[in-house]
Amino acid sequence: MSEMTRAALSLEERDFANAVARVNAANPFLPERIAAEKAALGEAFQARDADWNTRPPSSEPNRNVAAISTRCAMLLERVRNSGGAPSAVDRGLYEEVAGYWLYQTYAARFDSVILASLAGRGDEGRVAFYPAFKADVERTLQVRGWEPAVVQSPGHLFACAFQIRRAFHAIFRSLVGGSAPMARLRAEIWQSIFGHDLNRYRRGLYARMGDFSTLICGPSGTGKELVARALAFSRYLEFDPKRGSFGRDFAEGFFPLNLSALSPTLIESELFGHRRGAFTGALSDRAGWMEVCPSTGAVFLDEIGDVEASIQVKLLRVLQSRTFQPLGSTESRRFEGKIVAATHRVLPEEIRAGRFREDFYFRLCSDQLTTPSLRAQLDDSPADLLTYVSHMTARLLEPEEAERFSLSSVTWIEANLGRDYPWPGNVRELEQCVRSLVLRGHYRPAGGLSVATDDAWISQIGAGRMTADELLRRYTRLVHGQAGTVEETARRLDLDRRTVKARLAP
Repeated sequence: MSEMTRAALSLEERDFANAVARVNAANPFLPERIAAEKAALGEAFQARDADWNTRPPSSEPNRNVAAISTRCAMLLERVRNSGGAPSAVDRGLYEEVAGYWLYQTYAARFDSVILASLAGRGDEGRVAFYPAFKADVERTLQVRGWEPAVVQSPGHLFACAFQIRRAFHAIFRSLVGGSAPMARLRAEIWQSIFGHDLNRYRRGLYARMGDFSTLICGPSGTGKELVARALAFSRYLEFDPKRGSFGRDFAEGFFPLNLSALSPTLIESELFGHRRGAFTGALSDRAGWMEVCPSTGAVFLDEIGDVEASIQVKLLRVLQSRTFQPLGSTESRRFEGKIVAATHRVLPEEIRAGRFREDFYFRLCSDQLTTPSLRAQLDDSPADLLTYVSHMTARLLEPEEAERFSLSSVTWIEANLGRDYPWPGNVRELEQCVRSLVLRGHYRPAGGLSVATDDAWISQIGAGRMTADELLRRYTRLVHGQAGTVEETARRLDLDRRTVKARLAP
């Protein structure tokens, strides 16, 4: 083998580097990530606490992650000192190893920047440790006599590493629980941010992600706005090496609007802005979210299924041409950010009923996520009830008091509502329950206490011991527990919503 094409890596090192490449490519919230780490370490892999990807980022690195990083550092040092020019394959594998080592080396420093922004102490995107990162990039990737397999600037690599770390924090900050449905949702959010090929994303897809709108579906009270916030906080931010800054604080890029709470005129004003005199009360020009949102931000359209057809047409134009017009103006403006929408409605059914435009729907759902109900999560992982309650009480009480109260709350819920209570209001209802327990020591659901769904009340029907009124009440509560809202319950039962509310009353 000639000097110019000699093997830079031994067979053992190549196997390790290939495994690291699989680690880098794997969705970190799926089991394949831990399997790739096990392949990288072999017998040195430690099974205890290996599932670091089920917990929020920690200041203490996982033992397997740290062991891989140490092996990466040793491989990088040996290859750099060996001289010569390796094959294109070995160069690519070397860069995979270098990328892993760089990210893990700076993870804790990225954490300090992220946590400061989330706490409202961000410094307008300024980062002090970029020079050290750049020096490490040059030392590890710009090896004398080598032609890089993929040419990427230190600033872009820094931006990608920062984004990956932000995504971990944003996803775990938004989504609580260790159930399989929640793990799947985390993995799907990761794909919404980066796609399924991280290398493709780094090569150029990062600049086009604003072109992909995201539709979040799921029952009311399941955290759709939290998912949207995680997507907004995880967007790519270009780093300016000269200024040492990302240009803005990532926590300032989320622009939410609940469409069901506003009239069509106010929706247009909030989204598109207006000119003075465009309507009664428009005393001055005002910029809307579409204009204020930067290219790296996201506008969140909550309850998109409730918006009128006239607004759907204008939003469709934004998705198709990226342009809009403020109220009272004929001048077109350009929207540069990302659209994230959410609904508890089943939009295909709304389309069939003539209430939602099909062309608008297909523009919205190029990327779609579904939030699981609380009941589905607890069916898979009953222990998550304590996890959720602890998360909620931590915001209400002092730490020691919160821990005691969380345990007693779960005991009360299981004794009075039952382990199989359907939680028709989902996480939002659980939070209401916790707050009621803090203040009053008890909680009474809007539809009465736990809805019996077992054979007990079915046998009462068979024995003819239940009145028609009681039968209708129980069945309405059962459907409400599955549908999640009065409106959806009324639709399923073909009843007036006032009738449904009356049957749900205690």
